[in-house]
Parts: sequence; C-alpha cells; structure tokens
Amino acid sequence: MKTRFGEYGGQYVPEVLMNEVNKVAEAFEECKKDREFQDELHRLFVNYTGRPSMLYEAENMEKDLGGPRIFLKREDLNHTGAHKINNCIGQALLAKRMGKTRLIAETGAGQHGVAAATIAALFGMECEVFMGEIDTERQALNVYRMKLLGAKVHAVKTGSRVLKDAVNAAMQEWSRRCDDTHYIIGSTTGPAPFPEMVRYFQSCIGREARAQVLERTGRLPTRVYACVGGGSNAAGTFYPFLQDQGVALVGCEAGGKGVDTPYHAATITKGSIGVFHGMKSIFCQDKDGNITEVYSISAGLDYPGVSPEHAYLHDIGRARYIAITDEEAVQAFEYLARKEGIICAIESAHAVAGVLKEAKTMNKDDIVVITLSGRGDKDVAAIARYRGENLHD
Repeated sequence: MKTRFGEYGGQYVPEVLMNEVNKVAEAFEECKKDREFQDELHRLFVNYTGRPSMLYEAENMEKDLGGPRIFLKREDLNHTGAHKINNCIGQALLAKRMGKTRLIAETGAGQHGVAAATIAALFGMECEVFMGEIDTERQALNVYRMKLLGAKVHAVKTGSRVLKDAVNAAMQEWSRRCDDTHYIIGSTTGPAPFPEMVRYFQSCIGREARAQVLERTGRLPTRVYACVGGGSNAAGTFYPFLQDQGVALVGCEAGGKGVDTPYHAATITKGSIGVFHGMKSIFCQDKDGNITEVYSISAGLDYPGVSPEHAYLHDIGRARYIAITDEEAVQAFEYLARKEGIICAIESAHAVAGVLKEAKTMNKDDIVVITLSGRGDKDVAAIARYRGENLHD
C-alpha cells in the first residue's frame, strides 16, 4: 500500500479509527489482486455505468479558437452524470467484501452523494449522506435525487456549512459506528489508503482517454486538463499519463472571486503544508495552521485542501495547477453550451476555462484532452441566479 506521496499523505486519524483504516487497506490490497473482484468491477463499469465513456472531438471549439485539436472525455455521460460512480462502485464492492451493510458519504455538489445512494440501492445497503447546509440549498436537485434513491441526507449546520464540514461529520459518524459501516470518501483525500484507492478506481478515465486519443490521432495529447478540488477526477485522468513526459498535465483550481481576495479555494496556488482530515497535504490555512474558510461558485471544488498526490505532482513539477475565477468558469460553462451543445458541471467548466485561457499559447499541431467530470443540470439554476435571473430549482 502506498501511504505517502513524497512527504504527503500518511494516516493522521484517531486511535478508534486506526484499526478500521488498516482493515480497509488490507481489503484494498486483496481486491487489486483478486480476479473475481476485478471481473465484477469491470462488469458493472460496462453494464451499469456505461463505460468506456466517449471521447468527443469539439470541432466547433477548434474552429473558434483556431488552435489545437480538442477532445472532451465525457464522464458527464456516465450513469448518475459524473465520474463519482466509478469510485462508488469500487468502494461499495470492497465494503461488501468486508461484510459491511451500511454506506456513508460526504458530498459537496451532490454528485458523490447521488452515486453513493445509487450503488447502495443497487446492492441493497443502507446509505446516509452528509452535506453542508449551504450546499443542500444550492444543490437542492441532488438532495432530492439522493432521497429518491433511499438515502438519508444530513444537512451539516456546523462550521462554514460546506464540504469540509460534511467531511468532518462523516468522519465523526464513521468513528462512532464502523462495525457495519464503510465510509466512501469521495475524493483522493483522507488517510491512506483512500488517496491511492480513489485514484485507482478513477484511473479508468485516463486509461480510456489515453487509448482513445491514440486510436483517433495516432499520438498522445500535448496537454491534459481537469478540474481540481480534492482532486479525484484529475488524479484518475493524470495517472495513466504520468510516465509520458511529453504530455503536460494541468489542474484547474477554484479561483473564486480572485486569489488575491479571501474568496477562493485555490489550495495549491495559495495554500501551505499542514495536516487535516487524516492526511498531510497542502491546505488553505492561516499562519497558525487553522483551516480557513474557502469559497467557490462550485460546491464540488469548495474544499480547503487537495489530494496528497496532487501536492506531490506539483512539487516535482510533473503537473501544473492554475486558478480559474468564478466568472471565467461561468463564461466557459456558457461557451461550451453554445458552441458544442453540452451543458457541463460548473466544476468541469473550470477545466474548459483553463483551455480557453491558454489556447493562444498552443497551435494546430497540439492535441488537448479535457475531462468533463460531470453534467451541469444541477448547476443551471445557480448559474442563472449568478447572471441575475430569478430562477430556482
């Protein structure tokens, strides 16, 4: 098991959870080697999720930008509408192997909660989801979807009432009741083995994209873009390209109202090393190490930390991370809808915005892959309100 990425990672959990974390790690190592587990995972990916997801060439964008060939990895077309289902299937299968009958999850934008509730329904397991009270209001559609699927949704009213507080509540619940419960951490965060395990289940994105772009163009992409909050879709996208030194990897963080204001979630851009939520990584924190409140128009990127693997890739220079403001993301959200007829998640729009921002530095010989981590139905009302229209879910 990989517990560290350079100096980052580790297992910073209370003693009551240490034994359970190690049990999860042991089960994960067994599952990676078990043919029956791998066959079932593949079967569900194909027959339930709908993998492989499409690699779509955005020809209208190409013509408009006059630069590189642009391919969109369409995770928004997965069952439940996002990449989150990949990890939830893997962890739920692992939970069943461990004899667990109850799943809990945290969620920000709601897509991970929906995916957890979906797979719990499929497997006949109980499910409870913790979501910041503010996020339950701005993602009301996904709250209803979770309830429709049979999950109990807890609106977390402590702290700043967003994603980090939902993680706190889920961790506390897992500490209280781990005998029959597995906590499906939704991103490449938390104590080992979760950063590696979530990336492992999400790496189907990058493996498929790599093979698909090779088949379509005869060569590897010049750049690969993905949005980064905790960093699961980016980690899953980047990992199969890590050894391809000619492929630049670009993570797009939530710049909010600007990185020179307090209103952002650009962790790698503005953060520092600390320990939080069971891991050592980079966090938005004050000089005394207290986690600060963060902000983004995107509930899924509204997190004050980042995966230890992303922190490591940044340190060694293998990946580059840029901050995208709310306005840039909203413009990209609207641009993709009007140019390609695709309404992507506002999280994914940060990655699209990264390409729009940097397209002028590329030419027609370049090939770009953008991971669209999810669809944007959940965001339409919020974006309308951002633009001044009185529209509600």
